[in-house]
Amino acid sequence: DKDNPALWARLSNSCLHRFDQRARKAAEKALELTDALEESEENPPEKIRALRLQAKNALAQVESHEQNFELAEKLFREILDTNPNFLPSLRGFGQQQMQRGNIDEAVELYERIKAIDPITGYAALINARHFPEEEETLEKLENAARTPSLEGSARSGILFQLAATWEKRKDYDKAFAFAADANEISKRFLRYDPKEHRNQCARIRYSFCKALYEHRRDCGVDSTLPVYVLGMPRSGTTLVEQIIAGHDRIFGAGELGVIPGVIQGLNRWERHVGSGRTYPDCVDDLTPYVVEGIANNVLKELREYDSEVDHIVDKMPHNFESIGLIKFLFPNAKIISVRRDPRDIAISNFFTDYQAKHGGMGFAYDLTEVGQQLADHNLLMHHWHQVFPGQILEINYEDVVENLEGSARKMLDYIGVDWDARVLDFDKLDRPVKTASVWQVRQPIYKTSKAKWMRYQDHLAPLIAGTNARIEPDPVEMITLPKPGFLTDGFALYQKGDLDGAEYSFKKMLHHNPDHAACNYMVGEIYLRKNHITEGIELIEKALEKAPWKREWCANLLRAYKLTDQKDKAEALKQRYRLGRKKRAPIGAGEHDDSAHDEQTDGNETQDDELRDDGPWDDETWADLPATLGTRGRTG
Repeated sequence: DKDNPALWARLSNSCLHRFDQRARKAAEKALELTDALEESEENPPEKIRALRLQAKNALAQVESHEQNFELAEKLFREILDTNPNFLPSLRGFGQQQMQRGNIDEAVELYERIKAIDPITGYAALINARHFPEEEETLEKLENAARTPSLEGSARSGILFQLAATWEKRKDYDKAFAFAADANEISKRFLRYDPKEHRNQCARIRYSFCKALYEHRRDCGVDSTLPVYVLGMPRSGTTLVEQIIAGHDRIFGAGELGVIPGVIQGLNRWERHVGSGRTYPDCVDDLTPYVVEGIANNVLKELREYDSEVDHIVDKMPHNFESIGLIKFLFPNAKIISVRRDPRDIAISNFFTDYQAKHGGMGFAYDLTEVGQQLADHNLLMHHWHQVFPGQILEINYEDVVENLEGSARKMLDYIGVDWDARVLDFDKLDRPVKTASVWQVRQPIYKTSKAKWMRYQDHLAPLIAGTNARIEPDPVEMITLPKPGFLTDGFALYQKGDLDGAEYSFKKMLHHNPDHAACNYMVGEIYLRKNHITEGIELIEKALEKAPWKREWCANLLRAYKLTDQKDKAEALKQRYRLGRKKRAPIGAGEHDDSAHDEQTDGNETQDDELRDDGPWDDETWADLPATLGTRGRTG
């Protein structure tokens, strides 16, 4: 029913955390519909009042989510003046007060909730670190958590709060049991596959290798405005951001969806043009003009948070997966990687209620999968340090706790701003915090979270299994080496017509050896078949620089030159081949190339063969090339 304001209000709440503009439009539509309602037998006054409260609350939640706190507070207070017991607004206003650091005000609102709905109220109070003391209250909470009619996030939320309560009481086995139950329930509502994540991380490493940046030095925007604080969730990223954001030339914007938004945009565009090359493989499709446009859009979006400061911090933890993209857009971007004892990261994630909103945090509900995510993170960071040596600052949470000033000076010096002692009073900083660390960063530095894992060491076997038992001192230190057969497998896939599979296999090899002649040639040949003409020619040229004796490679390049009307290059290639043929020793001595491709195609070569342009592709194969072969149908 498109004219039902209650449904529009619910739609707004559903869209709130992923589709901000849709959430706002739905809330405004709900309010518009309620304002248009007239009293009738079907719509008595009390029903209209209730619908108006729902619609106004939906809009208040949108304003709060977008950090328009004054507007949100005005709406919340109007609602509560009309109905002091309206639970959604008591809860939403309380959450906003927590984010803004007004803990006492939040607790007062949660106490009001407790008087109306004790279970919900106690859960909110525990989240604000106000734990129940009475055994009777705990018993009621435990009974509520076991009520069959209570399902989903409501049930898991109470279980998470019980876990926190028993941890506070130092009954760690009981706390872990409640956390395990809560995670088991939450996991049912999410789709997360650790193998998919590991494969995606591998694709990221293969796509963002040293060769990409050496080949594309003309890409990116020279700006130091963005500062990225990243790392595993619960590693201390919020604390680090809160510290550096205390500087008057730095603004902490929190966890932004800007970089994930860029990735989504790339995938949408690639689907639109039908290239079949999604992120991260599509990155080498981007022209310098397009990269500059994307980077400038990011800067414009960041400037909406503060138009005056020198640096704006994006502390989305999982941006550790996107360092390659960040450096592609902003070669001079400052990146702070936060590290912490992996066992503490695991326990902290396991005890955190992420409310099962989406699959991105799906690993957090299983210690084995936390371990696998840690291994993926460490392998990626190892790779980024190889590609960008000396450009990423590593900060250890434990060092920050032990030596706050020393760590703060190190970070500010890396960013390039003068020392400001006010950063040491990070807990007094007047800015909203919307992450699971909302309570912790309102406290001065404390050491109780250090080595917290020791309380739960009897439960860590699944974590160790997930990290392949390499937990001391750091899970997964090595980068994978290419297994035998990548080249042969790639060529077999190519012969079967699986160009995507072949491209992936050859790129795996290029990740480890960017100058591998046969792999460069094969990827170039695949690009030509996919109509990525310019890059295809460039890769075959690179291959021939390493192996100029390859007659078939020369013949195919000659044909590509002629089809793209590059007559001068074609003639020069012919002359170069004739000259080289006179100087070279007979092929067949075995010192030049042992690729699977050679085994399949070069057996009939002789030194006296004239270079011809009738390569392995017939006219039908080339009939689908773009009309203008010197350009590409790519982004931008």
